[in-house]
Amino acid sequence: MASGKRNHKLREEEHSLKGTLYAVFGIGIFIIASWMVVFSIFTDRF
Repeated sequence: MASGKRNHKLREEEHSLKGTLYAVFGIGIFIIASWMVVFSIFTDRF
């Protein structure tokens, strides 16, 4: 019985980590895109 509860808990943690991975990638893409926009604005000035 105890191992069944442990397996269920591991599956829940894996699911939440998948969402965390998507969030980290989303934030990273947003930061990179922001830097690219700012850099293009900066280079257009010269």
